[in-house]
Amino acid sequence: MVSDVLCRCVASPPAPGAAPTQSPAEDPCGGAVCGGPEHRLRLWSLFQELDVNNDGGLCVNDLAVGLRRLGLPRTEGELRKIVKAGDKDLDGQLDFEEFVHYLQDHEKKLRLVFKSLDKKNDGRIDAQEIMQSLRDLGVKISEQQAEKILKSMDKNGTMTIDWNEWRDYHLLHPVENVPEIILYWKHSTIFDVGENLTVPDEFTVEERQTGMWWRHLVAGGGAGAVSRTCTAPLDRLKVLMQVHASRSNNMCIVGGFTQMIREGGAKSLWRGNGINVIKIAPESAIKFMAYEQIKRLVGSDQETLRIHERLVAGSLAGAIAQSSIYPMEVLKTRMALRKTGQYSGMLDCAKKILSKEGMTAFYKGYIPNMLGIIPYAGIDLAVYETLKNTWLQRYAVNSADPGVFVLLACGTISSTCGQLASYPLALVRTRMQAQATIEGAPEVTMSSLFKHILRTEGAFGLYRGLAPNFMKVIPAVSISYVVYENLKITLGVQSR
Repeated sequence: MVSDVLCRCVASPPAPGAAPTQSPAEDPCGGAVCGGPEHRLRLWSLFQELDVNNDGGLCVNDLAVGLRRLGLPRTEGELRKIVKAGDKDLDGQLDFEEFVHYLQDHEKKLRLVFKSLDKKNDGRIDAQEIMQSLRDLGVKISEQQAEKILKSMDKNGTMTIDWNEWRDYHLLHPVENVPEIILYWKHSTIFDVGENLTVPDEFTVEERQTGMWWRHLVAGGGAGAVSRTCTAPLDRLKVLMQVHASRSNNMCIVGGFTQMIREGGAKSLWRGNGINVIKIAPESAIKFMAYEQIKRLVGSDQETLRIHERLVAGSLAGAIAQSSIYPMEVLKTRMALRKTGQYSGMLDCAKKILSKEGMTAFYKGYIPNMLGIIPYAGIDLAVYETLKNTWLQRYAVNSADPGVFVLLACGTISSTCGQLASYPLALVRTRMQAQATIEGAPEVTMSSLFKHILRTEGAFGLYRGLAPNFMKVIPAVSISYVVYENLKITLGVQSR
């Protein structure tokens, strides 16, 4: 525990079966800071209560039985998380010192959350402060819901929570309040749909300090690689329809697949997928590092940014990452559109582009790509927040946990809306990237290309390839989720 509850200078644990005997006078701090050894005694009594087999250690079974007796039942997953977090010697259980240290660390986090919620800085949290804190983070709840959260922790019926009530409720109790709501509803971006405009995921202080963040990124990158590979035929068809479909040829889904297979066989369906997978790692790393730096400039010291701050930070980080790997985007488009035998591989493609068109060819379509980030990220976040708040208002009766299906549905719908809004810019970008594949074609600007498409094909021309693009969203999200969850287990990443 922190200093006002447990004296850190009392370092030696009592022998199993015996209570601490050190008096306040023997305590180097004199009990002036932490209140003395009586708090240590309280923890020792709790430890003995939980140690149901009296072996001097708390295993998962001890905690399950002991907490159930105290009226605080926990799931097996929650109990394993407690043991894993506090088990320093990796023997599968917590001795008294490990138990104390776990509670110390846990209480530090609880104090930080309490201070962030105490907007009036009066040492108490009321319903309005809970509503305001959640509103700042993009979660809207009614006053009745806020009062329900308060009642679960309010011991004296004042409809406010002081520090002691907050700490005692959360010390060994399932978290079913503000931190849990925020954690459940973070807009996760690990569900890869082959687009690179999403706002980066956020990581807790603990995840950054322990290095757990890079495991999340590796798991997300692996999930994206598998997902993109499985949906690559639809992605290539989208690119072909964006560039070659018109009123005259009226390329359709079946016709497009038939044309690809006839020209290069079934293997040609995956053209461009290699570079599409390779660019996941550098883009994710650059986006994460840029996002972390920008957060410090546009946001406050709080762990989770407000919605508008996250939009600004995410858009800037996305722009930096896209600028860094944009030549790979051009290569991906050229590789997807290549004829059989045109290039021997990615390096050959890059060399020929460089020799024939110069370095500027690797940044064709850069402007519409950058412009597409803002509507995509803005609408993606706005729709997600709307769906999230609607679910909370209507269905969050007994728990803030929406379940996997709701989160997947919200993420899929919001991503789809974001893509719909930015699709015309994506189509113009792809056509500009592909310009050199049409011999003798004049160089065109973004505005002239927009005008040409509207004049020759109408507004519908700006949405060529939209059908295969949307067809891949649900399988891409589903595959990403399954692979991500399995990779997390392999890498030892705790569920968030």
